[in-house]
Amino acid sequence: MEFIRLTDSNHAMYHQAMDLYKASFPIHEQRESHVQTCIMGNEAYHFNLIYENNRWVGMILCWETEEFIYIEHFCILPEMRGKKYGQKALELLGGEQKTVILEIDPPIDDVSVRRKRFYERSGYQANRFAHVHPPYKKGFKGHDLVVMSSPDQLSEAEYRAFNSYLSSVVMKRCLITKSSY
Repeated sequence: MEFIRLTDSNHAMYHQAMDLYKASFPIHEQRESHVQTCIMGNEAYHFNLIYENNRWVGMILCWETEEFIYIEHFCILPEMRGKKYGQKALELLGGEQKTVILEIDPPIDDVSVRRKRFYERSGYQANRFAHVHPPYKKGFKGHDLVVMSSPDQLSEAEYRAFNSYLSSVVMKRCLITKSSY
């Protein structure tokens, strides 16, 4: 398994990847197209396509700092689900030897319970912090999510650092230059 990083929207696979993105996440969890295109120039942002034996199986969009990797969006092609590609991608990302952080919907229905179990099987632990993800678009409110992390739970200081990064860097409308963060 390998990640192929896209750094601009001119890549041949970009539009296919964005079709998967739009099909995989509710509208309130999606960036506006122009913002998505713009942030790809940020060196901390990794728009990674996931390949297994030269076959595209999904994508993992994340932010990497010196302390942690934050998975903002992660999805496997519907026809490739249930074949351990998601687990392998998380293992590959975990090989960076940094804390990996992600957010999931609270486990209140079958889908969200299964998703939480998937991440737990992959070595992630739910954190105890009340967490509201800021809105991606005007007209929407932030939404409650569960913060999960691997290999360990976050300390309060680590959670505060993550939440600050989320608010001050990830949720900015557009980041292009190194000097802007």
